Amino acid sequence: MREVFHQSLEELQKQLVEIADLVAVSIEKATRSFATSDVALAEEVIADDAHIDELAVALDEQAINILAREQPVARDLRIVITALRVSASLERMGDMSEHIAQLARLRFPERAIPKGLKNTFTKMGELDVRIARTLADLLRTQDLRFADEIRNADDDVDELHASVFEKVLSDNWKGEAGATVDATLASRYHERFADHAVAVAKKVVYLATGDWAVDDETITLAAEAQAEAEAGSGHA
Repeated sequence: MREVFHQSLEELQKQLVEIADLVAVSIEKATRSFATSDVALAEEVIADDAHIDELAVALDEQAINILAREQPVARDLRIVITALRVSASLERMGDMSEHIAQLARLRFPERAIPKGLKNTFTKMGELDVRIARTLADLLRTQDLRFADEIRNADDDVDELHASVFEKVLSDNWKGEAGATVDATLASRYHERFADHAVAVAKKVVYLATGDWAVDDETITLAAEAQAEAEAGSGHA
């Protein structure tokens, strides 16, 4: 029976990786559709978000069943609770991708990116795609160095997000009301996408350390400790 139980826990982790991989595909397509006004690609993102939602609900149901049936404790309990919380964050990341795609569809055939902000949104999109792929690697391997990478990339997204607001609030901004709304919404969606990834990274650190109070320093220290432990075992 314990073997079946641990197989169920492994299945939960595999499902999280599957959802994370789909989210990475979703944000890549969403940012591409936003940059190129590819409405067909935007429609794909919007349609595919329903599948991400379905997988998240299925994972939650499985996790709740494990809690009710097995009454796990210690690390096993942390795995189930973490899966539930990570599932919610991944689902929200999928929603952020969908929102970006909706902006592209709304402005078609015009480009949704306002003039003067193309480079900024290109960088934000590239960062979010890298964050999503790194997050999938983190969930696949539980290598906490990936958590540190996500945290650092999120700082870069935050800086770009702030620069968008500085741009649209400056006296030099000539964009119309619609362009201003598009810029602020899109920037916010990119920023929230990265924030949810950081939230997931912190939950994985919690799973590894058992400490709910996870801040940036904790992520870095946990990643360094894991790297040192692996280096030590390699020399043993």
